[in-house]
Amino acid sequence: MNDAPRTEWQAPRWAQAVLLASLGTLGPFSIDTYLPAFAGIASALGATPVQMQQTLSAYLLGFALMNLFHGALSDALGRRPVVLAGVAMFTLTSLGCALTDHIGWLIALRALQGMSTGAGMVVSRAVIRDVYPPEQAQKMMSQVTIFFGIAPAIAPMVGGWLFVHSDWRAVFFFLTLVGCAIWLGVWRSLPETLPPTRRQPLSVADLWRGYRELGRDRRFWLLALASGVPFNGMFLYVLGAPSFLGELMGLRPEQYFWFFLSTIAGIMVGAVASGRMAGRIAPRRQIRWGFVIMALACGLNVAGNLLLPLHPLWAFPPILLYSLGWAVLVPVVTLMVLDLAPARRGMASSLQATVGSLANALVAGVLTPLVMHSALALSLASAGLMLIGLLAWLWQGRLVRQSTLPEPRAARPGETVEVDAPLP
Repeated sequence: MNDAPRTEWQAPRWAQAVLLASLGTLGPFSIDTYLPAFAGIASALGATPVQMQQTLSAYLLGFALMNLFHGALSDALGRRPVVLAGVAMFTLTSLGCALTDHIGWLIALRALQGMSTGAGMVVSRAVIRDVYPPEQAQKMMSQVTIFFGIAPAIAPMVGGWLFVHSDWRAVFFFLTLVGCAIWLGVWRSLPETLPPTRRQPLSVADLWRGYRELGRDRRFWLLALASGVPFNGMFLYVLGAPSFLGELMGLRPEQYFWFFLSTIAGIMVGAVASGRMAGRIAPRRQIRWGFVIMALACGLNVAGNLLLPLHPLWAFPPILLYSLGWAVLVPVVTLMVLDLAPARRGMASSLQATVGSLANALVAGVLTPLVMHSALALSLASAGLMLIGLLAWLWQGRLVRQSTLPEPRAARPGETVEVDAPLP
């Protein structure tokens, strides 16, 4: 922990969590809010389906590209300037999207918007660990996770309501207002949590050295996979909601609310439980519990699809349980990633976010279209994504155990030295 005291915060704890969560969810919120207006944008601008898809692809590409640099910039320049610049750019590009009359400009502006939103998500994680010791950081990260889970679920409802009651431009005007509110909140309340004495030089050689050192750490990649990939076991259902809920279950759009409510409830309960476990339960044990809960949810989900006709009464609870398990473990795994590079927490957060965004993009663009028309395929894909995260977690645990084994002492002449067996 650096020497920036907690008392620099001028806001109460809950307001800190809201502000940091707003920064962290700005990226996914700005994606999900405009999706319900796709048809209206295409009709108004004379855009083809391919061009409309490019508005999303350009955003995701810009988001993934700049995620590599937001954290490193904040390690060198400080947290506040990077966040303020990122939110300001998001606000201006949102206004530009609302005013444009050409699909080409919309695609370009969405790319710039994607490049800006990652700053909040990446830097907010580093801020938490800058200021708080491990137990308090886990509690704060858990509070942030609650809002992180709510935002993507309510964003389509907000965007749909704005589109129906106004037009597609209202969605981007709304995002402009959101950007203004967050920028003012950061400017008034967010202290600079990285003092000059802890900052890193801003040079190409130094950045490359930092990325190379972190990139060689196998534990980093395994922890990033353990936190980023299982999220998609839940996100898969959100992305495929129109097919899963409408086509397969026969629900009306106004009934989709119950699905999103169950997902939100699972994340909230899991995040609250994670915060309460901080300092009471060993972090690794808590992560094991999270994976056990998700594995149980996947088993129930697959079994239900094999044995029962599809129905919300049994199909929604496993998704709720899966969301709960993910929310129990993700704050702890995220802090473990940041603590692998105490001097470069921003860079570690950047690379972790990049792994997560790439996983999200692959699931959204490749996996979801393949499985969203079959409930059984969705359940198997969700279980597979959870299994990838579980295997990554078990593998990094093996690396930790190997690194803590004592080195064997050289044998003296005529002496046999016993070597300790690996820990179970």
